[in-house]
Amino acid sequence: MAIEPLVTRIQKYNPHIDVSVLQRAYEFAFEAHHSQKRISGEDFIEHPLEVARILAELELDVESVVGGLLHDTMEDAGVDLCVIREEFGDEVALLVDGVTKLRRLSYRSKEEQQAENLRKMFLAMAKDVRVILIKLADRLHNLRTLQYHSIPKQREIAQETLEIFAPLAHRLGIYRIKWEIEDIAFRHREPEKYYELAHRLSSSRGVREEYIEQVIELLRGKLGAMGIVSDIQGRPKHLYSIYQKMLEQQKDLNEIFDILGIRVLVDTVKDCYAAVGVIHTLWKPVPGRFKDFIAMPKSNMYQSLHTSVIGPEGEILEIQIRTRDMHRTAEYGIAAHWRYKTGVRDDPAYDEKLAWLRQILEWQHELRDAREFMETLKIDLFADSVYVFTPMGDVLELPNGAVPLDFAYRIHTDLGHRCIGARVNGKLVSLNYRLQTGDIVDIIKAKQPSPSRDWLNVVKTSQAKTKIRQWFKREQREENVNRGREALEREARKQGVEVEHLRGERMLELGKRYTLHSVEDIYAAVGLGVVAAGALVSRLKEQTRLPRPDDEMPEVMVEQKRWSKSTQGIRVLGIDNLLVRLAHCCNPVPGDPIVGYITRGRGVSVHREDCRNMGLWREREQERLVSVAWDKQFNASFQLRLAVSGMDRAGLLRDVMNVLSEMKISARWVTARGDKSKMATIDLTIEINNLEQLEYLRQRLNKVRDVYEVRRMV
Repeated sequence: MAIEPLVTRIQKYNPHIDVSVLQRAYEFAFEAHHSQKRISGEDFIEHPLEVARILAELELDVESVVGGLLHDTMEDAGVDLCVIREEFGDEVALLVDGVTKLRRLSYRSKEEQQAENLRKMFLAMAKDVRVILIKLADRLHNLRTLQYHSIPKQREIAQETLEIFAPLAHRLGIYRIKWEIEDIAFRHREPEKYYELAHRLSSSRGVREEYIEQVIELLRGKLGAMGIVSDIQGRPKHLYSIYQKMLEQQKDLNEIFDILGIRVLVDTVKDCYAAVGVIHTLWKPVPGRFKDFIAMPKSNMYQSLHTSVIGPEGEILEIQIRTRDMHRTAEYGIAAHWRYKTGVRDDPAYDEKLAWLRQILEWQHELRDAREFMETLKIDLFADSVYVFTPMGDVLELPNGAVPLDFAYRIHTDLGHRCIGARVNGKLVSLNYRLQTGDIVDIIKAKQPSPSRDWLNVVKTSQAKTKIRQWFKREQREENVNRGREALEREARKQGVEVEHLRGERMLELGKRYTLHSVEDIYAAVGLGVVAAGALVSRLKEQTRLPRPDDEMPEVMVEQKRWSKSTQGIRVLGIDNLLVRLAHCCNPVPGDPIVGYITRGRGVSVHREDCRNMGLWREREQERLVSVAWDKQFNASFQLRLAVSGMDRAGLLRDVMNVLSEMKISARWVTARGDKSKMATIDLTIEINNLEQLEYLRQRLNKVRDVYEVRRMV
């Protein structure tokens, strides 16, 4: 009978099975599907029988195999769940019902995902992981007979497989199924690329196989000489994996160096590391290509040592070393550890390996409805991410290293602002706790928002950092305004300035020097600490004592000579009708102490008093120096150079330019450079209105993270 090969296969790994259960399940399925045919024309019963065989190859327990035989009886034959429960028990009924419900998982990426999420998939986690295993076996056999569907249907199913089921198999560590379904799906989704790649590989297969055999013989002899018992075999690279690597690395086939692969199976972990030592003495290792997944297993329980070496004839060769138990886990993943087939119920080592899954399953158990599966998870296959759950069952993708604050801000800005703690899997954790895939995160919130600036050093996501900065820029503006007003009033009383002047026209004039266009903006700047209250009140005091602008000239005006008319914002004492220009050697701006130098044929050149040229002229050409003063009514921008020094990091230049943008300061020239000591220097040629605005800019730049110094270039 058709069931006999299946029974024989199961008896190899489980001699004590109850054959009668399998026989009854086969007869039940045969009767349910007796009048049904598949698209291929074969009897429908062949499909559940093949699914059961695939599950037997994974060496699953009898309940799983029975579930495979019966998995379509509800969906396609209309059998009631209570009948299955009565005939085969609650456990099998749960599996069959679970697979049936899993069909409700619809392929929605084309309709609901944006372009950047096209490679995401839904990760369905069931109350019982064996439901997923049955579904994967079901998908594998359907793919093996995919050629009987129309071309559009083939491509649709292939796309769904690559986005949903292949990543599912990867997450569960079942590489034996993952590789096959990927290659079949690849063949039907992109047949031209598949066959082109297959042809290129097959054309050199003979040479590759001969090369691998030589390497294996050499390595087997060296390991044997060291007393290491090993089983060495060539490791074929499946086509879809090669194709993906070519796309990701933008390389041609002949540039992919791990097509040639060898797998070494040994008895113990000690032998694994000893074998690596032998390999590295035999061939030169490729720097940076050694990975230890034994000391740090992957989340899907995969363990192995990976190394790439420059083998014979200069070929780069990838070698995997693992124990036989590790190899079994690598092939079968979670199926290799499923406790139901051994009857082991309390194995701490097993629980540790499945900690990530247990957390998800515990959350699933607490769902109020009867769903067997969790909400779909959208997972980027190529990102280094963690996937965590809200108490309501939604899944969030966050970058590796994310903390509960990132989670809170991803949910809602207000939740982030009010976050004061978090529970992960029911336990209180600190706000800098690093979230792990499968964590169920519950945010503890305060009644009122209360972000901290320290959070900027804790959060991982740019979204959270932006929201926190916006809080201090917008939500606390009123607090900064009040703090700044109080500081200015306190300083005004100390310096004997009437408080009314703090809200007058002269205060607004001072504010414009800092590109602050309202009294509230000035208060906020003082409250934030970017403008000093004492300096501002001192300038305001000077302004209130001076006459109006027409007569606003330095004390030198008491001389009998008169000042010339303003030219380029400069007045020259005692000389009219001269060309006046600002010297480029020191780039003076309003507020700088300045001196004029009468040039030969080019008028008066205006320099800062501390210009390096002034010392020489004072000694040799004192007669050419002339008194000059800024015209305070002249409104124009002046160029100067700044050098910003700081730690070399990604985003430093962007943060500096953001400050200029916020202050509406134009940059005429920008250069940035880094050195071996991880220091960065940004040279800026900017347009500034006056010295006060420059000082405000320097204070703002000094507050940029990792900026050490802001200096004016002479």
